Amino acid sequence: MTQPTTSYQGNKIKVYLGSSVLFACMTLSTLVFAPLVLLCSVFPFAVRYNIANYWVKFALFIARIFCGIRHEVEGLEHIAGIRSAIVLSKHQSAWETIALRLILPPQTALLKRSLLWIPVWGWALATLKPIAIDRKKKRESLKVLLKQGKAYLNEGLWVVVFPEGTRTAPGEEKKFNAGGAILAEKSGHPVIPVAHNAGLCWARYSFLKYPGTIKVKIGPVIDSKGRKAADINAEAAAWIAQAMKTL
Repeated sequence: MTQPTTSYQGNKIKVYLGSSVLFACMTLSTLVFAPLVLLCSVFPFAVRYNIANYWVKFALFIARIFCGIRHEVEGLEHIAGIRSAIVLSKHQSAWETIALRLILPPQTALLKRSLLWIPVWGWALATLKPIAIDRKKKRESLKVLLKQGKAYLNEGLWVVVFPEGTRTAPGEEKKFNAGGAILAEKSGHPVIPVAHNAGLCWARYSFLKYPGTIKVKIGPVIDSKGRKAADINAEAAAWIAQAMKTL
């Protein structure tokens, strides 16, 4: 059973050691995988995407072995046979930005443009077809999301959006931004809501990682054809809020 970080009563020395090993392994492995992704930028997208996913698998493996963090996924049947979709996901930590790359089909994600400026890692990320925006420029950001989002959806990539805009603490709710839902309205592609409780193990802005099982729930397809963005957004937000009560 997942234990809240605020009431963890286990071996705290083990938590510090495990978190330190995870941090060191993720950092050092990035220095190996990121240059490989960059070197493979001349090859098809699938090649560098798969290399990046090996890093994801390695990071989750280290988290499981040294931090005791596992995960369970419910609702995979909802996404079977879907070529491309827009994912509206709960955002509690950095864990889901990593793990969803393995849980869901090949994808791109809406993210802060400044992340691409980080030496080596950010440069490699830039080759993986991210939808990078400047959050301060909302109108321009929406145009970028719609233009690139439609193009990537038509290529067969999924588009992952965290409509809360920033990481929220467990139990906290924020109003959903409408960008992902507008993309759904304009493109006609379906929406997949995703709920999870990653913040209980991999807390936002925290170095420490706590043992437990992260539960991920994938919701039923939300059809966007002929619907307004506000209705799509409201349905996704309501499903996620209800799902969060069961986690």
